[in-house]
Amino acid sequence: MIVINTQSNLLNKAISRKLHGDSTNFSGQNNDKTSIFYINDIHGKSINVERTITASNAFDSFVRQNTDVLKLSSGDIQLGEPLNTNHVMVEAQNIMGIMASAMGNHEYDTPDYIQELIPHMGYKLLACNIDIAPNNPLSKKVEKSYIQQVNGTKYGIIGVTPVDLLSRLKYSKLFDEVKIDNINDTIDDIQQEVNKLKANGVNKIILLSHVGFGYDQRIAKETDGIDIILGGHSHDYITDVKAGYNLFNSKSGEPVVITQAGRDGRYFGILNVEWDKNGIMTKIQNNVTSTRGFKRNPVARYLFEGILGKPKVVGIIKSVPPPPQNGSIEPSGHANFLCDCMKSELDTDIALFGSATMRGYFEAGKLDTRWLEDVSPFKNNLVIVNYSEKDIVDALKVSASSMVSTNNKPGIFHVSGLKYAISKDGKLKSAVYIDKSGVETPIDIENPRTDKFYRTAITDFYAQGHDGFTMLNKYDKAEKYFDFDVCKCVENFFAKHKEPIDIIDDKRITIVD
Repeated sequence: MIVINTQSNLLNKAISRKLHGDSTNFSGQNNDKTSIFYINDIHGKSINVERTITASNAFDSFVRQNTDVLKLSSGDIQLGEPLNTNHVMVEAQNIMGIMASAMGNHEYDTPDYIQELIPHMGYKLLACNIDIAPNNPLSKKVEKSYIQQVNGTKYGIIGVTPVDLLSRLKYSKLFDEVKIDNINDTIDDIQQEVNKLKANGVNKIILLSHVGFGYDQRIAKETDGIDIILGGHSHDYITDVKAGYNLFNSKSGEPVVITQAGRDGRYFGILNVEWDKNGIMTKIQNNVTSTRGFKRNPVARYLFEGILGKPKVVGIIKSVPPPPQNGSIEPSGHANFLCDCMKSELDTDIALFGSATMRGYFEAGKLDTRWLEDVSPFKNNLVIVNYSEKDIVDALKVSASSMVSTNNKPGIFHVSGLKYAISKDGKLKSAVYIDKSGVETPIDIENPRTDKFYRTAITDFYAQGHDGFTMLNKYDKAEKYFDFDVCKCVENFFAKHKEPIDIIDDKRITIVD
């Protein structure tokens, strides 16, 4: 019988007491206990990772008798192209004592200098469902699985990388250097690693997964021998333990629990487990906690600013709307502001900005360069492309499908110079072009024109047709290329607007029934 302890506030209160100097003792009579500190999808968010380091230090300070401690990551801790940002993320995982990490899609973002980062990684990189060409520096770093021993107990740790990896890679040269298995073959790959670990006497097995919550549910039910799936990629915020949602029976009937701690370093998780003598979980407690309750670690902040440089103030924000709960499929006034800056600074008809590249939000007060780059940390250069009305409509239709697609991929498009409505079942319902004088012209979404074009500000990532937006693949035909990203547009905007500004959500994107 499985006893599920879902008192998610218990450990959080203990953390709070510990930060105020109280001593907390989690001793017990059962020697087979494990406490796991887990992270996923931090996406290069250096400010939030400073808070996560403070939480990690608090976790380390607990007195745990007869309890094994693990620290693990499910990938996408790095992000985009900047070497310095990714160097910070590597050092952050080292500071926290992360033992191993799944290979998220963003761990492949840096093909030109990954060899510079690898020597700094004090943790293992894992992916069992990918073949990497021998000439790629990652081929010697990435393992399928390994055995982690803690206090004499063996834990099998397996990693899995996204099955949609190739659609998310920006650099085409990696397409020839990596081969990724589909989900069915990936499930077979995982089972093979489980069998190898069990043959080596391991009966506690953890999967570090970066395939998304929907696929994690399949893996839990269609494999045998996995106990814990620490997930990522879909950015789900999974609290507690709920049968039929994140707790399932494996093929042999043993319990499997799935976790995931949202996105962008807003949360971290602690999973407490008790086991019987056969390595079957008897108690599970899953706690997901906001990092906002922890101060930025001053030592880490000093170290990171030494790598990133000192930030400078670029402007003042008077007020902001609340950030979206699900950044993949919810309209965002914060993203609207980015799009407006792109459209204004590049002097285009419209601007498109994918929600997948929106990683943070603005706050009222002084805006500095480090916070700005946390809002959109990708260094995707901007381009101007002339897209037909049909191209735009087709892109919005793919965008709308994110409402119902697995893991809400690829996410909705944020816009300027347009407004549109999508239904909760993933259909584009209407679209309107708004010219520079504010005149609105409805677009016939059933018969969009192929002879009408819009000068469009867009990132080079989407202009290359990535994330399934093949209709936007016109990078080679771009009208103009720029050597800066959206953050520069925001800086330029504030250079012209010295007064405090209000960021609003003007309902240019609406979700209808």
